[in-house]
Amino acid sequence: MNNLKISIFCIVAMFGYTSSAQVSSDHNSRSEKKIDSILKLMTLEEKIGQMTMYNGSWDLTGPPGTVSAKDKFEKLKNGKIGAMLNVTSAEATREAQKAVMKHTRLKIPLVFGYDVIHGYKTIFPIPLGESASWDLELMEKTASIAAKEASAAGIHWTFAPMVDVSRDARWGRVMEGAGEDPYFNSVVGVARIKGFQGDDLSSAHTIAACAKHFAGYGFAEAGKDYNSVDVGVYELHNSILPPFKAAAEANVATFMNAFNEIDGIPATAHKYLQREVLKDGWNWEGVMVSDWGSIGEMIAHGYARDKTHAGELAIKAGSDMDMESSAYEIGLKSLIEENKVSMALVDDAVKRVLRLKMKLGLFEDPYKYANPDREKAEIYSESHQEIARDAARKSIVLLKNDTLQTDKSPLLPLKPDQKIAVLGDLADDKDTPLGNWRARAERKSAISLLEGIKNAVDPENITFARGPQFVIDNLEEGKRQFLWPLKFNKNDTTGTAEALEVAKNSDVVIITMGENAYQTGEGRSQVDIQINKVQKEFLKKIRKVNPNTVLVLMNGRPLNLSWESENIPAILETWHLGSQAGNAIADVLLGKYNPSGKLPVSFPRSVGQEPLFYNQKNTGRPYSRNTVTFSGYTDSEKSALYPFGFGLSYTSFKYDNLKLSDTTMTKNGKIVASVEVTNTGKKDGEEVVQLYIRDLIGSLTRPVRELKGFKKILLKTGETKTVSFEITKNQLEFYTANKIWDVEPGNFRIGIGNDSRTKLGAKFQVLE
Repeated sequence: MNNLKISIFCIVAMFGYTSSAQVSSDHNSRSEKKIDSILKLMTLEEKIGQMTMYNGSWDLTGPPGTVSAKDKFEKLKNGKIGAMLNVTSAEATREAQKAVMKHTRLKIPLVFGYDVIHGYKTIFPIPLGESASWDLELMEKTASIAAKEASAAGIHWTFAPMVDVSRDARWGRVMEGAGEDPYFNSVVGVARIKGFQGDDLSSAHTIAACAKHFAGYGFAEAGKDYNSVDVGVYELHNSILPPFKAAAEANVATFMNAFNEIDGIPATAHKYLQREVLKDGWNWEGVMVSDWGSIGEMIAHGYARDKTHAGELAIKAGSDMDMESSAYEIGLKSLIEENKVSMALVDDAVKRVLRLKMKLGLFEDPYKYANPDREKAEIYSESHQEIARDAARKSIVLLKNDTLQTDKSPLLPLKPDQKIAVLGDLADDKDTPLGNWRARAERKSAISLLEGIKNAVDPENITFARGPQFVIDNLEEGKRQFLWPLKFNKNDTTGTAEALEVAKNSDVVIITMGENAYQTGEGRSQVDIQINKVQKEFLKKIRKVNPNTVLVLMNGRPLNLSWESENIPAILETWHLGSQAGNAIADVLLGKYNPSGKLPVSFPRSVGQEPLFYNQKNTGRPYSRNTVTFSGYTDSEKSALYPFGFGLSYTSFKYDNLKLSDTTMTKNGKIVASVEVTNTGKKDGEEVVQLYIRDLIGSLTRPVRELKGFKKILLKTGETKTVSFEITKNQLEFYTANKIWDVEPGNFRIGIGNDSRTKLGAKFQVLE
């Protein structure tokens, strides 16, 4: 028996020790033969183990597990766990890996996953905020740094990026993606996948990415997390699936299914999505992992009788790995023995898991990522902080910048010799800028706005007053808790009088308001998306005593800023910017960096407009015709307060001379659209030139406009550049009434401008 064990180990070891080039190859035949050989050696229990993921410790990404630490260790030693999440640090991952490599029969290494959403210890802007940079190279760079830090701590796999199209500001997880547009989510998602995975997944500096949540999660009804989704097949293909298809084409290593149901079928058991579309239709060969407990949650959905039945539904639909519901562990063996599930489905899932581990180079060296020396040297380095600062300032969006009452110049940028009042509880908050999903960031480690301004100007010119406290009564110090509802202390107005006095005696007021870090994220849906009443009343009082007020917003979702937009002369959207937030905000406030951010989401005039998005359908009654019977509201404009793509600069840009290379093209041909952009202001600045297209008549009704391209350019004062876009079938095709992706002949209109309300336009025709 001992000789048998030794020979088995030698065979597996021989399969494991391959060159990096072999590991990183695209499923070449040699690697597949190795995977098949390992599979033949495995028992059914060992196969099920590879399909099982356990949480390594108490963590609030989901409900607590029911398995003790001792039981988990025994399962590790017996090969009943193939993956773990929330085990972090080189030391911890090495110890867990040792349990597997020392005790299990086949020595198949563990894969360790973690929610590295916008940084590991160096924290970058929340994904929605960083998307506002419209800088794909930047997003790839920050993801690569997150991968470098996480991999140094023994992590192999991140559950990011989220590529859900998100159109409802009430939904808390809007902060985790790139907003409301399918094309924009596609290119941002691909940039982040490239950053995480690099060119070689077997490199110790890269980690496997995960496109989530497949699919429809961002369309949850009423913006309630985990809620039902009700969409037709055309909306599914045209609005929801494009970012996932782009991720699959970018060879994302893994997908994660969604909590929600789609038209009555939980996504975890959605065979059409997982098998017919993803695995068969897109020929994708990666791992589909459930979200936390989503297989078991099908019982609560009313779709599964018990965990065994839930496991049957999930494996048949295409879910390869069970995260934290134990459904496969509990029932899959009996399902096989009773011929309710075929062994072929299990083998396919296990092969996908083994393939991921081989690509990561874990068979070559199970401990290659667990490097304490790297962990000390590469995490939270000075160079990473510099990039975090650059990412943060590029993510800031200038929403409004009116003139001072004194000299009629714009309120921003500030002058260093001005007497500046810095007000608001959030201005001195070192934790909120880290945002939600902050991985291993140290609590209260961010540079606050107050620190950033003091670092930038003579502290003698700055006076800080906290004003009324921004308190969440039931959020315990130092703990991340899923508590509903968040209770704000609405009676604590201590400090208001002092703040008013400071504001009166200052040249300009910087007042910071918005949301605490824990108001957005998973489980943080809200019916009210305004600045809360305590803050707003404080803002109104400050505005009365000093009209020269700059509102700095910290938030993770679009807010209703109707009153603020009408009454406050300057508004800066800074999101939750991460480790270097305060320094980055100061860079923009003082003009050391000219803001260039553009909104990836529409900001509403009222929560009653939600879900709100720019690429709507026209309807049969798109405007008033001097009557109330049209598609709109009787008490408000139907347009966004601040539209998708919007963002101001300290300079101004003029768009002119829009040209098309031709007015007709074939379905497989191309035309080129070009426009001249001139910096007509007094400062050098960056501009995001945006291309929108409308298919005027289709076999299905089409949106009034759709983003199909953008370019971020730097223009010096007085400089003019010609920006060109090539238009091909890629920008024109859609999922038609014939249920295929096709370009339909007909008339199209393009628009090019600085936001989704483009004014310059031209038409062309696609011929039969």
